[in-house]
Amino acid sequence: MEKLVSSWFNDRPLPQSYIFPPDTRPGNHIIPGCSTIPVVDLGKASGCDRTGIVQQILEASREFGFFQVINHGVLESLVNDTMNVFKEFFELPAEDKVGVYSEDPKQPCRLYTGSPNYDSEKIHLWRDNLKHPCHPLEECIKIWPQKPTRYRETVATYSIEAKKLGLRILELVSEGLGLSSGFFGDKLSESVLLSVNHYPPCPDPSLTLGVSKHCDPNLLTILHQGDVYGLQVYKDDNWIGVEPLHNAFVVNIGYQLQIISNNKLKSAEHRAVTNLKLARTTAAFFINPSDDCIIEPVKSLIGADESPAYRAFRYEEFLLHYISLTGDTEKSVEPFKLRLDQIMLNSGPPPQLP
Repeated sequence: MEKLVSSWFNDRPLPQSYIFPPDTRPGNHIIPGCSTIPVVDLGKASGCDRTGIVQQILEASREFGFFQVINHGVLESLVNDTMNVFKEFFELPAEDKVGVYSEDPKQPCRLYTGSPNYDSEKIHLWRDNLKHPCHPLEECIKIWPQKPTRYRETVATYSIEAKKLGLRILELVSEGLGLSSGFFGDKLSESVLLSVNHYPPCPDPSLTLGVSKHCDPNLLTILHQGDVYGLQVYKDDNWIGVEPLHNAFVVNIGYQLQIISNNKLKSAEHRAVTNLKLARTTAAFFINPSDDCIIEPVKSLIGADESPAYRAFRYEEFLLHYISLTGDTEKSVEPFKLRLDQIMLNSGPPPQLP
């Protein structure tokens, strides 16, 4: 528990173990928000504008790998209540959180600090994290924090709505790609994981990171970033600040959606910077395939002049490789890409020339 940043951050200089190398530290971390970041009004998706909304989501997923959604159907009062519960959890005295704290990455529900590789890494992340599964809800809820006393009831309601929103967005994506209705249902979206990040005020935000640059390994991420700036996305060799919008969710395209679409959609590299004066709490719902789900490019999305960019694999295989990289996620998809010789092998013998 004494390792938690929130336990010791007050009135202390930034420890050396939190200072990133010059080439990865944020430096001027206050980056202006970008007016071109796509904002999708999901309220229009149920009317005559549905086709336009589908195309807007598809274009945002191709160009940026992320977008924000408004008029999404999740009650603002529920969002605010849930975010307040998360903040209350991190403000609890140590004795009320000790039962959830664990340094064992295999614990399904745990509070920890930095990254899952804390003990083996040289540089730590400036964050505390609460993570637990949300499906099947009736089983998962039994291992969730018991304090604040309304945590389980509030977060259960919120997780149901967040998954509904994620599946609704995936349905619009499948429609845009020309896939069958419900394509992303069942095993492709079976697992739901909640990750709540808490970033205390930081004595020098220019030298450290709350979350380092990465792409999400899952299918789709639904993020509520609160009202404090901190999310940045990498595009065209520049970091773009994602401005917090009132009652909006940020949607990230995960690696699995990139692979299934044969690179028609892309997963966006992103990071979280810290704040000198304000604490920041965010909540991300990761929609994942089941461990035994087979992931591969959809044949109908491979053009006549294209080849499959990836081999088939079980999601668990990808996830274990991703975790083993200890933050170097740029290499995440390398073992799953098909080489030219593999493509020729899979396509059968070459045609006979006349």
